[in-house]
Formats: sequence, C-alpha cells, structure tokens
Amino acid sequence: MRPILKRTLHWGGSAVAIAGIAFVALRLHDYGAEIDFARFDLIAWSWVAALALIYGLSNLMLALAWWNLLGQFGARTSRRWAVRAYGISQIARYVPGNIFHLAGRQAMGMAAGLAGWPLAKSAVWELGLISATGGLFGLLALPLLVPGLPVTASAGLFAASIGIAVILLLRFIGLPAAQAFGWYVGFLVISALLFVGLVELLADNHVTGVGFWLSLGGAYVLAWLAGLVTPGVPAGVGVRELVLLFLLKGAVGEADLLLAVVLGRVVTIGGDVLYYLLALLIPKKT
Repeated sequence: MRPILKRTLHWGGSAVAIAGIAFVALRLHDYGAEIDFARFDLIAWSWVAALALIYGLSNLMLALAWWNLLGQFGARTSRRWAVRAYGISQIARYVPGNIFHLAGRQAMGMAAGLAGWPLAKSAVWELGLISATGGLFGLLALPLLVPGLPVTASAGLFAASIGIAVILLLRFIGLPAAQAFGWYVGFLVISALLFVGLVELLADNHVTGVGFWLSLGGAYVLAWLAGLVTPGVPAGVGVRELVLLFLLKGAVGEADLLLAVVLGRVVTIGGDVLYYLLALLIPKKT
C-alpha cells in the first residue's frame, strides 16, 4: 500500500472516530435531563465492575486463540507465555494507529526466540479470522436491517455458517486454526451477552425476549467489527458507538442506549486494564 494512501485511510478513520465521539457526546448532552444518574447506586456500579471483570477474563480466549495460531504456523510456545505476552501487548491497541499491539507481540515473540515469519502470519490470521467471525455474528442483526425477517431464520443461518466455517478450517487449514475460531466465537458471545446485560440493566422497560437479545448481541458485534477494521482508530473508539446508535435506533430508547454505549466502553477498558495487570503477574517463561 502506498504511504499516501495509508495515511489517507488512517486520517479518514480518525475523522470518523472523532465524529462518532462528538455525536455521542452531543446526544448525551441532549438527553442529559432524561438520564437518571441517581439510579446508579453501589449495587449498580458493582454490576458494572462485575461485567468488566468478566470481560477482562474473556480476553484469555483471545490469547488462547493466538496461541493456537502460533502453533498452526510452527511457533511452539507455552500457553502461559502466550497469555502473558498477549495481555501485556493488547493494552497498546488504545494507542492511536491501532497497530502497536501487533508490533508489541511481534517484538516480544522475537525477543523470546520465536521466528519472525510465524509471528507475522499469526497476526495476519488473527485479524482476518476474528473479522470473519465477527461478520458471521452480523447475521444475527439482520432482523434489525430487514424488517419482517424472522429471528429464527437469522439464528439458523448463523448456526449453519459457524458449522460450515469449522468444517472448512478443519479440512483446509488445520485443527489449531479451527480451535482459534472457536475461541473467537466464545469471546464474541460473551462480549455480546455483556452488552445485552447492560441494556437490560439500564432500560426502564426491559427489552425481554431471546429473539431480540440475539439481534441486540449481533448488532453489538457488528459495531465492534466496524471499529476493528477502521484504520487509525484506537480500539474502535467512536466508530463502535456510532454504528450501534445507527443499528439500534428505534429498537431501544435512545437515552438508555446512549448510556449503555458509554458504560459498555467503561466495561471494555476496565476489563482490558485488568487483564493487563493480571498478565504482568505471570512469570516470564516460553
């Protein structure tokens, strides 16, 4: 990719992120009178902290997926080292540029004696495989985009796509890649459930019903994917929020949705910091 095109993409991504942050901030200001912060007592904040803890621990799935991909491409190392290296490097995804966590893992791996090429291949596969996995979750959000489409149809299509993906990975790539895919599915399921839990916690009129929960979770993962693939956006800040507000407009009260979006970011940042601190406690062994 030409340097000027790369810079343009990063600038464009950063502009989208800034626009998203500004939009969310303005909407929060508009709905300030409708948001009852008094309901956030110690119990409510305890729930938020618990969700952050669950999210932080779910990052272990990402680390194990990376460990599987390293093994797929011939870079043998211990689970313990992979979990530690992933946790320490992953916090750098909040640095503008959205590549420093990948560069950090590459450097840590080579410093530990791993070959550079398998490390680089694992990074490319990580981005490609988790993006493809997130795209499959977007099938669950189809009823929000196609009115009248039954949730059972989108859920069936999602389940079939997951099964086909596993078969293809086992047949053409290998067992470790299929295992990595399984870890990514697990991580995104937990992430979606945490967001659904936040919406349920905040909504005055609970959006009950498994069907809507599936669509809500799918929308969250789709928004997460948009933030992931937008160049130059640290941790998808702004983009994720903007996409969520677009997908769920009218489906959830906007004041509750805005607050869920903001608290969702608190949960993910808190979880990432927690995982980083836990990773620092793991002994350095390959």
